[in-house]
Amino acid sequence: MVDYSKWKDIEISDDEDDTHPNIDTPSLFRWRHQARVERMEERRREQEEHERKKAETRQKLKETEEKIKKLESEQKGADLTELKTILQDLEKEEMKIKEAEEEMKKKEKLTPWNVDTIGQDGFTKTVINKRLPCKGDDNGLSDEEKEKKMKEFVKENEKKLKEFGMLGRYEDSKKFLQDNPHLVCENTANYLVIWCINLEIEEKHDLMEHVAHQCICMQCILELSKQLDVDPRACVGSFFSRIQNAELEHRNSFEDELRAFKERIRKRAAEKVADALKEAEEEEKKARRGPGGLDPVEIFESLPEPLQKCFESQDHALLQKTLAEMPQKEAFYHMKRCVDSGLWIPDSKSKELIDGGVPADDTKETSAANPE
Repeated sequence: MVDYSKWKDIEISDDEDDTHPNIDTPSLFRWRHQARVERMEERRREQEEHERKKAETRQKLKETEEKIKKLESEQKGADLTELKTILQDLEKEEMKIKEAEEEMKKKEKLTPWNVDTIGQDGFTKTVINKRLPCKGDDNGLSDEEKEKKMKEFVKENEKKLKEFGMLGRYEDSKKFLQDNPHLVCENTANYLVIWCINLEIEEKHDLMEHVAHQCICMQCILELSKQLDVDPRACVGSFFSRIQNAELEHRNSFEDELRAFKERIRKRAAEKVADALKEAEEEEKKARRGPGGLDPVEIFESLPEPLQKCFESQDHALLQKTLAEMPQKEAFYHMKRCVDSGLWIPDSKSKELIDGGVPADDTKETSAANPE
């Protein structure tokens, strides 16, 4: 009778390829895969060393027994104490090797299967099933074509994509994807990532965390399909069965990846908010620039305090007096910048003087605008 219980614990969690640029999932997957490969390689070396010692001990044991038998038959009364001592030591060594072998078998039995070992031969009979044809990938498409395809996909399926993102039970998610197999693709994962970022920007934190869980489920299905080299649609049932029956270690691994993903979403959302604020600030600054391309707010803040008071109070007489008390070059420098920023609008005579490089100490100001 075949023991199917070993299929309960299958370790599948890594990938070598890149995923969506907004997330850093491959870093964790590559680390897990590398660590697991190293563990497997270490076990292989231990097994080889064990087999070498086992063969060597058996050979020495056989040779020692033959020597003892030969001496007993050829030289009666010969001193065999040394050989018998060696024989006892070899028998003890053989017992230790057997105990180590039993321990290795126990460890091997408790080790979960993974994508590197799941395909090993288990039967003498070979059965080839018809493989589900893979859906066309986007590897050969340009960025513009991928973007167009993504937009068309979202336009046709957005209602169902949101429905999947709102599901909460594994059984419901499994049935939904099996009923809608066309959604098991990279475009769905990309849509969920973008949706998570937008939800975080809108400060809908709880809803973002809910959708993030569904996004990671889809990512894991896609990663599993790449490792097994099968269509993602064929991995839906196996993934959800595995995550529902997963041991604590595997469930913790999934939760760790989910937490890391949500942290990346929060970071990306914060970056997008900062970029939007910066862009809005730049647009505002650009809109308020004066005829000379200078920002009136920046110019006002750089003026000496007496000139700032003149513009704040819009006192023309005080402005004339303050300029008269300043060195001509300094007064010209500040008022030229005020004109270029739109902070001060001179009359035609003052403008000619300033454009000609003549200090406008005695010019008449026609308008002093509040910088704000």
